[in-house]
Formats: sequence, C-alpha cells, structure tokens
Amino acid sequence: MQYTSAMLAFWTERASAIEQFWFLFYLFLSGMLAPLEMFPAAVRAVVLWTPFPYLIYFPASILVEMPVNYTQGYLTILGWSLILLGLNRWLWRKGLKQYSGMGA
Repeated sequence: MQYTSAMLAFWTERASAIEQFWFLFYLFLSGMLAPLEMFPAAVRAVVLWTPFPYLIYFPASILVEMPVNYTQGYLTILGWSLILLGLNRWLWRKGLKQYSGMGA
C-alpha cells in the first residue's frame, strides 16, 4: 500500500502528506489504537472489507486464538493484494511516461 501511494510522487510533491493522511486510516482501522470489537457492528462490517484490519487485527487475532473468519480474511488479503498490485503497475507505467516527458 505504501509503495503504491508513493507513486503519487510522480505527479505531486505532497506525497508525504498523502502518506500521513493514509496513516491516520491505518491507525484507526487496523486495530492499533482500539480493538475493532469496540466499533459499532455496522462500522466494523464495513471496516473488515478494507485492507487495514488485515495488517494488524487479523494476524493478532490468529495469534491470540480469537474466533476469526479465516476464509474472508485470506480472500480479502488476496483481493487487496491483487488490486494494489494492478494499481501499482498502472501508476508505475503512467508515472514513467509523465517523468520521461519532463526530459529525463
């Protein structure tokens, strides 16, 4: 995720600010600051389809043997990995065209 968001540096000098903004979502939605069980059920249902809980919450739940949906977890990780890989490759090709157009 970070490498893909870093591709924005091809177009803007504010890539660091975008990364810091993205980090706010990571802090709150990954379970780092508060467990996801503290969220309302409707919010938690939406959050579980984002990539953030699978960076900290899901592995930690497995380690402490909490009941988790393994199928949803691994499929969501695979899905987000494929989405971000595709986005990464597309941004890389577009960024090289943008950068090479500047005389490099």
